[in-house]
Amino acid sequence: MRLPLIIACLVTASPALAASLTVTFQDGAPKDRFTIVHDGSCAAAPTHLVIDLGTAPAGLIFDTTGAGAGVEVFQPLEWVTGSARTSAVTDGDTALTLSLDRIAPGETLAFTIDIDDTTSARQITVDGSEMAGASLRMAGTEAVFDASGRARIDLPACTS
Repeated sequence: MRLPLIIACLVTASPALAASLTVTFQDGAPKDRFTIVHDGSCAAAPTHLVIDLGTAPAGLIFDTTGAGAGVEVFQPLEWVTGSARTSAVTDGDTALTLSLDRIAPGETLAFTIDIDDTTSARQITVDGSEMAGASLRMAGTEAVFDASGRARIDLPACTS
């Protein structure tokens, strides 16, 4: 009896590399600041990142004009490090979508804008604890800001 000759090939896939974005909120007067850092080990493909203030209990809004629901000072969105396409931000909006191009490991993006709360206290400044509960959404994944004003969201794994 003859046995068939079997040639085995082992195929080893490249391990998926970790990729994530850390978004930090820093209160300031008159401008609040969001800093986005790609702290992964590979370039991230283009994606959309949604910052949703509406999930925070403090009733946070973007205050971009003097005629809206905000308190006293207002500031439109302004990129200070890097840039991305953004959805239109109307005064009183609670969500903002950033269209991010390919992001390299270690790359940082930052923008300023004014955020106010709409609770009965009607604060002109918003701190990290008021940001707690606001969320990030991207590619079917969600992360929530903690009391320090920081949220980390995983990017889809990459292989190069």
